[in-house]
Amino acid sequence: MNEIIIRKIIPFYKIHILLIQMSETAREIKEALLTLDREKLIQTTKTSLDKGENPQELLSAITAALREVGDKFESGEFFLVELVSAGEAAKTVISEYLKPVLKKIGSEGKHLGVIAIGTVAGDIHDIGKSIVASMLFTAGFEILDLGVDVTVEKFIETVKNGNVDVVAMSALLSTTLPMQRETIEALKKKDLRDKVKVIVGGSPVTEEWAKEIGADGFADNASEAVRLVKKILDISER
Repeated sequence: MNEIIIRKIIPFYKIHILLIQMSETAREIKEALLTLDREKLIQTTKTSLDKGENPQELLSAITAALREVGDKFESGEFFLVELVSAGEAAKTVISEYLKPVLKKIGSEGKHLGVIAIGTVAGDIHDIGKSIVASMLFTAGFEILDLGVDVTVEKFIETVKNGNVDVVAMSALLSTTLPMQRETIEALKKKDLRDKVKVIVGGSPVTEEWAKEIGADGFADNASEAVRLVKKILDISER
């Protein structure tokens, strides 16, 4: 009788120990990201994978920690350099350590959607676009950062070749605003407009302009961009 009870208890005991270990790992990941300790984040991830911990759980822990980073940036507790630093560290760990393992086991993890973002042709301003990209990444989206001076053809090619949910275009110069319109028109001509949402932003961009060119929305800051993308993709706020 006692042997039967012990056999039933042991599996639950092992599960309990595993949960404690994952909780400790999640705590270390959170601490590493919030203190911008890139090396600790990498080492924690490598050690956890070596121990056989579930890479999907590690990815979830990183995602949760990034959301907190985003919240701190939005509240003013974190500055841009901290937001970008945490985002870059997380991207390195995900791409170099987690994704290869997830591919092997056939589970690359879920993201909220794929965002192709870039500053339009003729404009080389990067900061605003990078802030929005970092905020969207910390919110759980996969980011295809096309950089600056992105041609209409590049946006079209990206939508054609990738499983893109949203195209986000930034323009900091009033002289480059027409490139946002041209990109949307090109998407229509290529029969791609109905397959992707389009949002626009930048200093000279207004809600009226967004409506005029047929964009799905306009955001005047990074936090609003996250809310806008979630809204047009019908993603519930957490």
